[in-house]
Amino acid sequence: MGFLIDTCVWVDVERGTLSPADVQRFTGKEPVFISPVTIAELTYGTIMATSPEIRAKRLAALDRLKKKPILIIDDITGDIFGNVAASLHKAGKHSHHRVQDLWLASQAIQCDYSLLTRNRKDFEDIPGLKIAAF
Repeated sequence: MGFLIDTCVWVDVERGTLSPADVQRFTGKEPVFISPVTIAELTYGTIMATSPEIRAKRLAALDRLKKKPILIIDDITGDIFGNVAASLHKAGKHSHHRVQDLWLASQAIQCDYSLLTRNRKDFEDIPGLKIAAF
């Protein structure tokens, strides 16, 4: 077992809303992973910072996160993504605005990890996903 951590959790850690100890209390001794999707989202947030001070703080947080094990997105992830997106579409839940969340979910499903999030509602309709939420 392991945990893939949703971007919102890392943002809350960077902002001080959550501490790394809060995350560790939830994940215990299980391995914790980061996604290239999260790196992309956090890189975007770093570049879009409104001041040099915020940019520097976000960059430091991003550099710390990049030391965690990163899950690869491969052809199997793509197959899972396509199946999940099609399933949601057929159920009338259009997924085009949720692309980043679907990639994270697909990676968690592929590795049989729980996705740790603060936004359960963003993921609860995804079949086969194990959700852990604060």
